[in-house]
Amino acid sequence: MNHPIECLARVADEWQQRPLAPEVDWATRRALLDWFATTLPGTRHAPATLLSRAFAATRGTGKAVCYVDGRLGAPRYAALLNATASHTVEFDDIFKDGGYHPGSSTIAAALAVAQDIDASRERLHRAIVGGYEVGCRIALAIQPSHYTYWHTSATVGTIGAAVSTAMLLAASRERIAHAIALSSSFAGGHQQNLQGEGMAKPLHAGHAADAGLMAGMAAAHGVTASLDSLHAPNGFAAATSDSTGNWEAALAGIGDWTPITRMTIKNHGCCGHIFPALDGLKVLREGVDIPLDRIKGIHVEGYGATYSMCNRPDPGSAQEARFSIQYCIAAFLVSGNVRLQAFENPMLSDRRVRHLMKKVTVSERSDIAKEYPAKRMANIIVTTDDGKKYLHFQETRKGDPEDPMSDAELIEKYDELGSGVISKSDLERIKSNILWGNELPGNLLSST
Repeated sequence: MNHPIECLARVADEWQQRPLAPEVDWATRRALLDWFATTLPGTRHAPATLLSRAFAATRGTGKAVCYVDGRLGAPRYAALLNATASHTVEFDDIFKDGGYHPGSSTIAAALAVAQDIDASRERLHRAIVGGYEVGCRIALAIQPSHYTYWHTSATVGTIGAAVSTAMLLAASRERIAHAIALSSSFAGGHQQNLQGEGMAKPLHAGHAADAGLMAGMAAAHGVTASLDSLHAPNGFAAATSDSTGNWEAALAGIGDWTPITRMTIKNHGCCGHIFPALDGLKVLREGVDIPLDRIKGIHVEGYGATYSMCNRPDPGSAQEARFSIQYCIAAFLVSGNVRLQAFENPMLSDRRVRHLMKKVTVSERSDIAKEYPAKRMANIIVTTDDGKKYLHFQETRKGDPEDPMSDAELIEKYDELGSGVISKSDLERIKSNILWGNELPGNLLSST
């Protein structure tokens, strides 16, 4: 087997020239629209708003758009803030087999560089496809053990951003390989800042975009690194997982299929490990009328991360609530969805939600855990006060490739999340340009 970096650099380089099949182009347009859907609301929240002030002196000069304030600046500045905003409200896309959110950092970096150099829309698309390809396949090589201590979207996200940057800067195959190698040393982001309190988690994506952009720019200008960086005994995979990487599985089908066509688009604004429970509860309640005041208990059986990450009976903030299966199920039962409003103060303090939360429990079930990460499933058991039990086994998540969101559902999500951030006419203009136009997305927040 060739070195993994050489294989990955080769496929990224091929994406600079090979024909973009209609399904690949459309998947890329969907990814771009979904990136704006999750980024726009994040531009109005901390930590992106705080970073805008903290790093104002580092804005620099350039033509990259910082969507937090609508002003232009250097690509690294724009990518840092935009990627942070994109990872804030928990709606960014997922490559489920790798447990990885590629869009926030990869698209933020690619778009900032493309704007700065006036790249064509086609070049932007190619860079996004290549960044997704490399990042998602590296995630396949190191998961699921990588996730024990590391946040994939922070670590692997750095590498995806580096590849997209290098491609836009017309780097050769060799220099793309060095971009991968360099960025593997810049990757960081551990689980405590993913699961604990504070604002570090969105910054994981911001740092990934910034550090990846730095690596891609450096490599494109001739800076080199060890091309054994991914698979060596003391390399990236060995340092962040339980092996030197399952590269046979990661590289299977390379050149035949590309990960951007197999993405999950998030239907709920919370941790994706909660999705099967929400989707299953929706199916259960559509088949059986269960009054809320008759519910005695709701128990969710899931895989390891369902319990380890999402068993948070008493979340103290909106960020914690997004990772609390107790809160998300209760909010879903009260309001009918888990979107942006679920994490605003009226719902966070709603007495009905707080009461229902106490009735929700979660555990790991071995047969469900065995199928993770390829399958994300849950078994839901609702017990009523008369002793009856209602069960539903949810085998898929809405938004996964096995149960995808339609174009209409994606557009509905975009319209909802962007509403109130920018004008309706600007929302429509962005949507039309991304889905059917050929112009590079520019300063789309001019009317704010």
